[in-house]
Amino acid sequence: MKKKFVLDTNVLLHDPKAVFSFEDNDVIIPIVVIEELDKFKKGIDEIGRNARQISRILDDLRQKGKLSQGVQLEGGGSLCVELNHQSTEHLPHELVAEKADNRILATALNLKHENLPVVLVTKDTNLRIKADALGLRAEDYESDTITLDELYSGETELVVEPGAIEEFYAKGELVPSVDPKPFPNEFAMLKNSANPSQTALARFNQQRQSLVQVINTKHGVWGINAKNKQQQFALDLLLNDDIRLVTLVGKAGTGKTLLALAAGLEKTIEARTFQRLVVSRPVFPLGKDIGFLPGDIEEKLRPWMQPIRDNLDFLMGASAVAGRVKGKKDLQSLFDLGMIEVEPLTYIRGRSMPNQYLIVDEAQNLTPHELKTIITRAGEGTKIVLTGDPYQIDNPYIDSSSNGLTFVVERFKEEPIAGHITLVKGERSDLAELAATLL
Repeated sequence: MKKKFVLDTNVLLHDPKAVFSFEDNDVIIPIVVIEELDKFKKGIDEIGRNARQISRILDDLRQKGKLSQGVQLEGGGSLCVELNHQSTEHLPHELVAEKADNRILATALNLKHENLPVVLVTKDTNLRIKADALGLRAEDYESDTITLDELYSGETELVVEPGAIEEFYAKGELVPSVDPKPFPNEFAMLKNSANPSQTALARFNQQRQSLVQVINTKHGVWGINAKNKQQQFALDLLLNDDIRLVTLVGKAGTGKTLLALAAGLEKTIEARTFQRLVVSRPVFPLGKDIGFLPGDIEEKLRPWMQPIRDNLDFLMGASAVAGRVKGKKDLQSLFDLGMIEVEPLTYIRGRSMPNQYLIVDEAQNLTPHELKTIITRAGEGTKIVLTGDPYQIDNPYIDSSSNGLTFVVERFKEEPIAGHITLVKGERSDLAELAATLL
């Protein structure tokens, strides 16, 4: 039996194409949702762009017939902008009738009282709770969500026959006997079946269909040494020129940003593989926003970009070896020469970025569409590194399962030009690791 899905405004702002995601069922958009979309359409951010896109989609559908009477969708269902069923008589007196959320709730309730199978779809937790209290079925919109417990980690463990590890070190590769084969660029901890203490680290090479040795970084990368196997795996991805998209996921203090910056400096300044190191991050405050900041554009952005500069200052000090630039003065000279750029993501749309090492920090605050926009900026020879912690999201319109970072990890896990690793152990300090675990 066909269902009627009543969509909340936040569903359309999250995914303008959500109206096409309900197969042969009927999609209902209360008129108050159109009114709310109108408030967002002038925004220059992702929410504003989505509001304008859904308006264009509805305007195109209007060519098929009257939206108030319903128009057919390709999946077999229909879409209707609901003008009727606006009465609030079935709402409890405690719910203010003028509030948009309650008017959406009233529309769904009125449809249900006509004995129709109704489902309210909203990303608003409180609205789902209110709907449930009123006996109305409510669901989150989850067409593009990935459960963190099921998120691809980028590594596995393989038990091999005695002598296989010696063969691996002698030949530099080993054909895995498991079926199915690991994902492209998936890492493996090889363990000797007869002696579990004998291990080796490897990465699956899709082209050669074999496990290959991880890049040796025992002498460090720009003064930084890997402190655990996941960091070793991360450096292998970051230093491999054949892997053009790297995603690093991990809690605070696991070294995501520091490792990415160290590898970026190594490949840009030292090896000259890339023309420029570009580091960016979305502008989202932790806690209440302090309002407008004084000064020119550089001064306004300094508080947001300061964490990146702090890491760069640390790395320039850590690289204090003979023949290599060091210190804040030399760091500034690299900025002046244009070899390092630190800028917000606001200005990346429309750019083409060839032969650059692009690091996007705090990528968990970006939507899938925003990350698509960023990745499609990559020109010939560009490498993109995305870092973030899905448990620390400041964007109110996404969560740990619907953010762009986890979306990219899952979508690219089978691609030979992409690699991923989840960093587990915190290395910032004992206190930071304890806080990340306990709090």
